[in-house]
Amino acid sequence: MAKKDKKKKDDKRDVLPGMKDVAPVIWAGRGATKMKREEYESELAKLEAELVKLQGWIKHKGLKVAVIFEGRDSAGKGGVIKRITYRLSPRIAHVVALASPTEKERSQWYFQRYVSQLPSAGEMMLFDRSWYNRAGVERVMDFCTDEELAEFFATVNGFELALVRSGTIIIKYWLDIADETQEERFQLRIEDPRKRWKLSPMDLEARARWFDYSRARDDMLMKTNTEHAPWFIVDSNVKRHARLNVIAHLLSMIPYEDLTPRDLELPPRQEAGGYHPPDFSDFKFVPSVYP
Repeated sequence: MAKKDKKKKDDKRDVLPGMKDVAPVIWAGRGATKMKREEYESELAKLEAELVKLQGWIKHKGLKVAVIFEGRDSAGKGGVIKRITYRLSPRIAHVVALASPTEKERSQWYFQRYVSQLPSAGEMMLFDRSWYNRAGVERVMDFCTDEELAEFFATVNGFELALVRSGTIIIKYWLDIADETQEERFQLRIEDPRKRWKLSPMDLEARARWFDYSRARDDMLMKTNTEHAPWFIVDSNVKRHARLNVIAHLLSMIPYEDLTPRDLELPPRQEAGGYHPPDFSDFKFVPSVYP
C-alpha cells in the first residue's frame, strides 16, 4: 500500500505546475481505452481531407506556418508529423528534423541555423524538435552553459514575437506522456529490430533523468508560454488519440476555405499518331519477387 502511495506522490510531482485544471486531461491516457482501428481510420480520413483543404489555402493566401513539436523521447512527435504530412504535398508541407549542430553552427548565433528553415510564403514547416533543444536536452545533458541557457530565455520570446510580427503563424505543441508509457515504448523499441534505431544512448540517459527533464520542461513552458506563441499540451499516452487531437486542433488554428476544384474530368488521351515503343530488351528490369 505504501508503494502505491509513493507512486501517486511521484505522479503529482510530475504534473505541470500552474496547470492543475488541465492536468486531468493531460494524463487522461493512463488507462484510457484505445480507439478501434476502424474508427481511427475513419476519423483520420476526414481530417486528412481537411488538411488538404488547409494546404490549398496556405498556398493560395501565401501563409507562412511554423508548427513546433516538442516532448519527451517516444512521445510520438514523429508519428503525429507523419500523419499530418501523409496526404500533403512535400512542396508545401516540409518536415524539419535537424541533426546535431556542426562546429561551425555552434559558433553562430544560436537561432541562426533555424532561421534558414523558417517557412516562406505558401509553406508550412513542421519542426520535429526545434530551438527549444536548448531548454531541454542541452540543458539537462550540460551541452550548454548556464550563460547560454539564460541568453536563450532572454531572447526566445522576442525572437518568436519578431516572427509573428513578420507574418509567420507559430503553433507550439508539447507532447506529454506518463512515466510508464515511456517505459513501455522503450521496451518495444528494444524488442523490435525495426524500431531499435529510434533508441539512442541519449534516449537511455534521458530515461534515467526523468525528473531532471520534468523540471526543465516545467521551467521552459512557464517562461515561454506567451500570448503571441502559446504552448498547447497534448496527452500522448494513446498515439491514435494524440494524432487525431493534434490534427483537429491544428485545423482549428488557421481559418481556411475549401478551394478544391469541382467536377474534374479526365481529358481524352491523344491519338498515338504513329508512335511505337522502342525495344527495351537490353534494359535491366527490377525482378518480380512479388508477382
